[in-house]
Amino acid sequence: MPDFRIPDISTDVTKAAKDVAAVAKDATYVVIGAGVLGFQKAQVQRHQLAKRLADPRVDLEGRVAAVRSDLGGALRTVDTTVDTIAVRLEELIERLEAAVAPLEDRLPDQARDVARQAHDQAREARTQIRSLIPKAAA
Repeated sequence: MPDFRIPDISTDVTKAAKDVAAVAKDATYVVIGAGVLGFQKAQVQRHQLAKRLADPRVDLEGRVAAVRSDLGGALRTVDTTVDTIAVRLEELIERLEAAVAPLEDRLPDQARDVARQAHDQAREARTQIRSLIPKAAA
């Protein structure tokens, strides 16, 4: 008669449960490791993106500084030019007044008074204009 033995199921189930537990444990470690690696990769990408976004700002700040410097130089040039023009204009006005002064002395009294009033008003206007020029250039 053949020997029919019933295998010991309890040992096989225990061994299978241990194998399933070991596989689940390994799978858990793999999932956790993949999560950590994914998080680290995201951190690296975030740092790289922050660095790339910061670089154009530094470049922009450099360009703004260069424009400010160029603008400052241009304003100094304008100030110098305005000063030169003002000096030359004053010289021209002084020569013109010196040339006209002898003619005024020959005018009748009323005309001489009107001419002097016109000169006084012209001097006042020049003074006001001179006071405005530095404000406009600044």
